[in-house]
Amino acid sequence: MSTLTHTVRDNITMLRRNLLHARRYPSLTLNIVLTPVMLLLLFVYVFGDVMSAGINGGDANRSDYLAYLVPGILLMTIGGTALGTAVSVASDMTEGIMARFRTMAISRASVLIGHVVGTVIQTLMALALVLVIGIAMGFRPDASPVEWLAAAGLLTLVSLSLTWIAVGMGLMSPNAEGASNIAMPLMLLPLISTAFVPVESIPGGFRWFVEYQPFSPAIETLRGLLLGSGIGTKNALLTLGWCLGLTVLGYLWAKAQFNREPRQ
Repeated sequence: MSTLTHTVRDNITMLRRNLLHARRYPSLTLNIVLTPVMLLLLFVYVFGDVMSAGINGGDANRSDYLAYLVPGILLMTIGGTALGTAVSVASDMTEGIMARFRTMAISRASVLIGHVVGTVIQTLMALALVLVIGIAMGFRPDASPVEWLAAAGLLTLVSLSLTWIAVGMGLMSPNAEGASNIAMPLMLLPLISTAFVPVESIPGGFRWFVEYQPFSPAIETLRGLLLGSGIGTKNALLTLGWCLGLTVLGYLWAKAQFNREPRQ
C-alpha cells in the first residue's frame, strides 16, 4: 500500500480507538455535558425572569432569555468537551500509551488526529443533545437552512480549534489532574463572555476583554445565525480569526509536545 493509504488507515484506526474509549467510559462525557445543561436549567428557571428584565429594560420574559442563553450554552459545551480531551490525552501520556505508539510503525500524526477528530464528533453529539433540551424548554430558533448549515460549520470550527489547544494542554500536563486544572479556562472563559448578559451591561474597564476574548464573538455570531438577527462583520471576522489562529497554534504546540522525549 502507498504511504497515503497507510496514513489514512492509521488515522481511522486511532479515531476508532478514541470513539470506543469514549463509549466504554461514558461517565466523563456525561459529566461534561451535565454542567452546561444544569446552567441552562438554572439560569432559565431560577434567574430567567430577573435576567430577562435586566436585558429588556424591566420587561421580564423568560422565553426571550432562553433564546438569548442557548447559543452561549452551546459554546460552553464545546469548552467542556475540550477540557475532557485534555484529561484524556494526559492520561494516555502518563499511562505510557503514547510512548508505545511512538515505537509502532504508524503515522505519528494519526495519534493526535484520532483524538481531535474523535473529540469533534463527540462534541457535535453533545451539542445536539443540549440543543434538543433547549428546544424542549421552549427555544425556538429562527434560522433558514443556510443559516443552520453556517451555524453547524461555526460550531465545528470552534470545536476543532479548542480541541487542538486542549490536546497541547494534555500533552504538557504531568497528569490528568494537572490537565483538568490547566484546561479550566476553556470552561471559565464562557462565564465571563456575552453568554449570559450583553456586552453593554459590563463595566467599561472589563468590557474590552469580554468583547474580544475568543468566546464572545463566536457566541454573538451563533446567536445571530440561530435567531436571524444578523451576525455583524466584526463578530464574523473575529470568530474566524480566533478559530484559525487557535487551530494553527494548537496543532504546532501539540506536535512539538508529542515529538519530545517520552516521560519517564
